[in-house]
Amino acid sequence: MANKIKIIIVDDDPTIIEALTEMLELEGFQVAGFSLPDKALSQLSPHSRAVVLSDVRMPKMDGLSLLAKLQALDHELPVLLMSGHGDIPMAIDAMKEGAYDFLEKPLQPEQLINKLQRAVEKRRLVLENRNLKHNIAQQSELTSSIIGESAAIKNIRQHIASLAQTNVDTIIYGETGCGKDVVARALHQFSLRNKGRFIAINCGGISESLIESELFGHEAGSFTGANKRHIGKIEAANGGTLFLDEIETMPLPVQIKLLRVLQERTIERVGSTTPIPVELTVIAASKDNLALLGEQGTFRKDLFYRLNVASLTIPPLRDRPDDILPLFHHYARKASEHFSRELPSITASYLDYLIQHPWPGNVRELKNAADRFVLGISETSLASIKQEEDINGSYEERMDQFERHILEEGLKATNGILNDAAELLDMSRKTLYRKMKKHHLDKQQFKATDEQGH
Repeated sequence: MANKIKIIIVDDDPTIIEALTEMLELEGFQVAGFSLPDKALSQLSPHSRAVVLSDVRMPKMDGLSLLAKLQALDHELPVLLMSGHGDIPMAIDAMKEGAYDFLEKPLQPEQLINKLQRAVEKRRLVLENRNLKHNIAQQSELTSSIIGESAAIKNIRQHIASLAQTNVDTIIYGETGCGKDVVARALHQFSLRNKGRFIAINCGGISESLIESELFGHEAGSFTGANKRHIGKIEAANGGTLFLDEIETMPLPVQIKLLRVLQERTIERVGSTTPIPVELTVIAASKDNLALLGEQGTFRKDLFYRLNVASLTIPPLRDRPDDILPLFHHYARKASEHFSRELPSITASYLDYLIQHPWPGNVRELKNAADRFVLGISETSLASIKQEEDINGSYEERMDQFERHILEEGLKATNGILNDAAELLDMSRKTLYRKMKKHHLDKQQFKATDEQGH
């Protein structure tokens, strides 16, 4: 019954509404009656499964005014107008303005039912067509967001499309670097909560003493150093999606509080007893089997069962070789745009390297490889640098030369911007500083300048 097209009757005469409702319900229609046009309008939306049957002569808003408002709401919503005055010019005007049909009072039951059946069928076809177009567009967007051609990735895209419409709490499993955050963002992006915020928190990246405050917030003075009120991640995600990465690292006492939030959909800030209602979807990610951790006592079973309304597992990249090249091309194109570099040609040897490499760091490692490839410091070019070194030098000397080459290439590629160079070379800024000092490298010599030739 929930998917049936409803007949919305609008008439200022309650006896007419009652008579029409009884007749149409006996014919199998689902009916709702309104004596005030504004009230009927408030119940309709652009994609309502409805057909409107309205009187023309009404005191506060006549049928033609209601038609205009309904046309603005959804120009494909069928509106049938009825009048007891035999007003043919009005009927012509109504049809010009987009009315589906016009009926003269007193209504002929057989004619009314026939026209309503046709209007219902038209509305059903319009909504099915819209839904089909939406699904095609969504699949296209999902293909752009979740890259890959393997059966596993195609299955994940299908699951995202289904789960996103339900707003259910979900667990995403996968090794480090396999793209759990990308899947979580896609679940939010294509969900009914996509107008809300997507708030992510890495449970493993926050100390045990701070995670409770980060999740639930705190009131001023609730503990030493709490100088002002702090809104936690859960409250910030109200109306949207909360993504809890590495949830297996969450301390047990915090798990208890999170379970209460999921059950009651309210939070209490640290230092407060005032419940704050929250409406959100929770997506958790883990590289470990939470059910097994529950059996071992390191993760609460009740929290696992509460989160495990649905689950997705992302296989490691080594188990889906069909995705390696599509992902590499995707990240190489992005790197080309980001670094304003032309996309180099891929040699047969490098292609072989991509396919044969086991990718222990999964998609994250592949992305870094694509960045280095575009910047000309890919694994194969580093190997050629090493071959060109003075083979007569000592092991330490050759390693020093190799390290200096890597640093110079990274600094050249990023124009001496140390944060970018450190990220590109996959090392901390502190380590980069130390190694630059060791090799007497100055960032200024790698900075691009517009002053040359001026």
